[in-house]
Amino acid sequence: MLLAVDVGNSQTVIGVFEGEKLAQQWRISTDARRTADEFALLFQGLMAFENLSFSRNVHGVVISSVVPFVTEMLREMTNRYFHFAPIVVEPGTKTGIAIKMDNPREVGADRLVNALAAYAEYGGPGVVVDFGTATSFDVFNGKGEFIGGAIAPGVQTSMAALTARGAQLRNVELVKPRFAIGRSTVEAMQSGAVYGFAGQVDRIILEIADELADETGADPVVVATGGLAPAVVEACTQIDHHDPWLTLKGLRLVWERNT
Repeated sequence: MLLAVDVGNSQTVIGVFEGEKLAQQWRISTDARRTADEFALLFQGLMAFENLSFSRNVHGVVISSVVPFVTEMLREMTNRYFHFAPIVVEPGTKTGIAIKMDNPREVGADRLVNALAAYAEYGGPGVVVDFGTATSFDVFNGKGEFIGGAIAPGVQTSMAALTARGAQLRNVELVKPRFAIGRSTVEAMQSGAVYGFAGQVDRIILEIADELADETGADPVVVATGGLAPAVVEACTQIDHHDPWLTLKGLRLVWERNT
């Protein structure tokens, strides 16, 4: 089995593949204080719940990470417990996707993997909207080349800033409210978050689509992913697909191309 790990700033997504099939997946909080041994214990426990063996079943590990210390600990864990090196998405790793950016080295690993998976699954041109700590828009053309995108503050990040600065505002559950006109402060905040971010996403996609149309004449396929996507996707009008495990699928492709 292949162990795929996508480390974001807020959450880490873990998947186990049996061939091309994503057999199991888990989502945990990202904690840069965890050691290699703690990661091994955590992964072992998650796999044991599904009657999978951490020590016997894993034959490959592929990692995408935006947190350098976690990357280092996952490397150490793989070498110590599996006795082989993991494949880490970084400069020099074969992804099969060309980067048409001013500085290709500054593109986050997760953004490349998202574009790779979306192009393989849905074709191109396309846009991946990843709802995480930031809301990122990853754009690829009809050839599958990564050409850029946009980055906006994430839903949870913005709501945390709002409650931190609003003396009478508190954290609320990110769900679609009954009405756009909130009948309470909680519903008003939910309306502002869900419809506000849905409007932001739709507008950015429309602007990107206009620029892509000038280049290719084709409308992009738009794919949403990320831990916070369920809170906003239903209110968006420009998203074609919701694929919560898109990054894991891209990591499997990266592993295949590097083994």
